[in-house]
Amino acid sequence: MSDQAYAPQPNPVDDDAQPAEQGLTMPPPQSAESAQVQAPKMDPPVIDPPQMGSPLDDAEAFSEAPAHDASLYAAATGQEEWDASAVAVSEDLTNIRPVPRVAIQAFCQTEAVAAVVEQASQDRRMGKAHLKVQMGGVAAAVEFYQTATTPNLILVESPLVGQELMGELERLAEVCDEGTNVVVIGHQNDVQLYRDLISRGVAEYLYAPISMADVMEVVTTLFVNPEASPLGNTIAFIGAKGGVGSSTVAHNVAWAISSGFESDVILTDLDLAFGTANIDFDQDPAQGVAEAVFSADRIDETFLDRLLAKCSDHLSLLAAPSTLDREYDFDANDFEQLLDVAQRGTPNVIVDLPHAWTGWVKQVLASADKVVITATPDLASLRNTKNLVDTLAELRPNDSKPYLVLNQCNVPKRPEISTEDFTQPLGIMPIITVPFDPALFGLAANNGQMISETDAKSEIAASFDTLAQIVTGRREIEAPAKKSIGSFLSRLSLKKSKK
Repeated sequence: MSDQAYAPQPNPVDDDAQPAEQGLTMPPPQSAESAQVQAPKMDPPVIDPPQMGSPLDDAEAFSEAPAHDASLYAAATGQEEWDASAVAVSEDLTNIRPVPRVAIQAFCQTEAVAAVVEQASQDRRMGKAHLKVQMGGVAAAVEFYQTATTPNLILVESPLVGQELMGELERLAEVCDEGTNVVVIGHQNDVQLYRDLISRGVAEYLYAPISMADVMEVVTTLFVNPEASPLGNTIAFIGAKGGVGSSTVAHNVAWAISSGFESDVILTDLDLAFGTANIDFDQDPAQGVAEAVFSADRIDETFLDRLLAKCSDHLSLLAAPSTLDREYDFDANDFEQLLDVAQRGTPNVIVDLPHAWTGWVKQVLASADKVVITATPDLASLRNTKNLVDTLAELRPNDSKPYLVLNQCNVPKRPEISTEDFTQPLGIMPIITVPFDPALFGLAANNGQMISETDAKSEIAASFDTLAQIVTGRREIEAPAKKSIGSFLSRLSLKKSKK
């Protein structure tokens, strides 16, 4: 495991940041106790507005907004009509890191902004943050915090500019506790306004229309260490029903990533009662995932390293127990710390889930970067896959659909649902289709080997390599090889000679 490449770094603090000399002065940002990270202090900006996001003209704002949104926009810009062409900003959330446990409250004045902030709060990357959305803008925030403690971050929307806006923010500053960050969402694309707000202690200024990416990026900028090593990707594998081969697919993909790309992988077998990863890799570790989850308060990179079994230079296994000497009942978040530590230490975390529906399985699926569902071409698998796809769409509204693997296809004398009929109600196509080959899979299982070790030239091994490329983002679509004129003429001559 590449600890040096992925070890977490301390959060830097800008000790040279100077407070504003006059006007509004927000309390200096400090860390949230639960997050244990410190938000960087902000110097007066030396960047131009294009670096803050896609610049919009003053007259641009939301399309199809409610009536009171339009009146606010008109008051800010002097324009009566919304520009329907000024719609949304790109919603690329790929590089946004998970937000730590921080408290956030938003006070919006338009339904459009409130809807975006509310949608961002439901994203899995914001799962640890506590975000509450209220209406009323800066005035409502001032009134609310007269008697309430301020959170780590306050988002306030205001259509005002100039001294009117500064006056509102002055009143907000009077009720803010030390360590609170304030982000203003405005309706004016004004460079001087941005610089005035930053110089007076506002953490950031966003101009409408905003996107989920804007909201999440400003939160991560404030509370996530920008110098921290990148987090690894968590890829969760689950079967549509028992016996479909989800574990076999997960294990072979983990092997393909580690051997084909020489990229570090932790394979975590979360089927604690009946997991087979240790058998499939011919390992018999004394400790594993049970010790990790039952000692969640102790888990860190060093402790995790002691629990891992080395399967190859780049593949480590966190094995399930081989006994039933205890019951395995867990709360929804019991695996959270384990997977967080694993992500910080390695670029690829493969999670082999049991075929079960519990609070913790649901939570692992909701927080994973990618999900792979393995199914067989029968009615029960189709029903269960449909339920999984629909549920994941609700749990992960801002993520891509899960990947589908159709396994054990073309079993002799067994009626099967065709691929077209199977995928039509799902809205997704299988990434790979794995044929029924009991001889190859049986030989690999009995030898404690992966398919590529047993028969590297088989089409099934190539399929697992393809899936590994796709789930890690390495897939490159190659144009089909062109057939040479020589080979065509040789086949033509052969046909003539047979006549």
